[in-house]
Amino acid sequence: MTAGSKQPFHLYVHVPFCRSICYYCDFVHGVYRKQQADAWLDALKQEIQARGLPEKLKTIYIGGGTPTSLSHEQLETLLSLLDGKEPLEYTIEVNPGTLDDETADILVRHGINRVSLGMQSADDALLKRIGRTHTHADTIHAVNCLKAHGITNISLDLMYSLPGQTMDMLKRSAEAAHALAPKHISVYSLTVEENTVFGKKGVTPLDEDTEADMYEYLRDTLPAMGYERYETANFAVPGYASKHNLCYWDYRDFLGFSCGASGKEGLLRYDNTRSIAEYIKDPLRRKEYPLTKEEAMFEAVMMNLRKRKGLGLQAFEEMFGMSVQHAFGAKLERLLKDGSLRIDAGYLYCSDRGYDILNSILTELL
Repeated sequence: MTAGSKQPFHLYVHVPFCRSICYYCDFVHGVYRKQQADAWLDALKQEIQARGLPEKLKTIYIGGGTPTSLSHEQLETLLSLLDGKEPLEYTIEVNPGTLDDETADILVRHGINRVSLGMQSADDALLKRIGRTHTHADTIHAVNCLKAHGITNISLDLMYSLPGQTMDMLKRSAEAAHALAPKHISVYSLTVEENTVFGKKGVTPLDEDTEADMYEYLRDTLPAMGYERYETANFAVPGYASKHNLCYWDYRDFLGFSCGASGKEGLLRYDNTRSIAEYIKDPLRRKEYPLTKEEAMFEAVMMNLRKRKGLGLQAFEEMFGMSVQHAFGAKLERLLKDGSLRIDAGYLYCSDRGYDILNSILTELL
């Protein structure tokens, strides 16, 4: 990682439309309307023309919302805007209920080689309870469809601590996910934000003990199924860790395009407007947050410690012109002495005990 690289090589594009709204979702989204989606695509073209894109990119990630909620023609238009960048990893998020053969053909034709599929659960009743409109049969169909079209690098999302979810339900979902042989599994606990459907209805996650038990089950079981835990909530078959998400955890610079997207370039963070209507009027509208060197150093440690591998000591020093030991001094020494953190083979990383109390470690360093 290098300080303030002039040209980030990682791109995130946000598609702010869904065919229906999940009850827990707090990402920027609106119910799909063709006319508005057309206007959004025009605004995105303007943003790309005004800001420019690097000639080549290492990763592209198209998220949402639901990118595949767009019509086939609109999806074709979107992907055409990004043609020729030749990323090593080109990911798009897909709702299992929105994938058909024509969509898969479009994805392959434009070079997408990785799909993040929102499975969430194998329990149809639970899916309905959280506002999902797909069934587990749709997930099975989507995985088979993608593989039939040559996309085998598939990531599945699993959620836990959902209202009414039991440990047995979670176990069945984990086993069902494993049976589909994805290369990657991401796990998420339910977080209820006030502006979501759940937030407005006063729905809460499960109690803390049950949530902790569910996470520990996934933490212990997925590696036994062949998925290495390379980050707190992400598991992958060896060689299939998400290259794009690692750019965030490695604290590299990245570009964010469209409403609801964020980016980081050197000591500047920015958030594009969250309003679809505002974005259509002014696709360059955003809030900027200059970072001090001290803030950036803390963020670098915070993000890197999420990885099992931890923080590269040489990379930190190259980025900030000082060692992490010098930057954090006595605070770091205390954590090393009590065994929460360790240094070995050029990396600062959490011990097993430290990984379970990562938030406390970061509070101490802050």
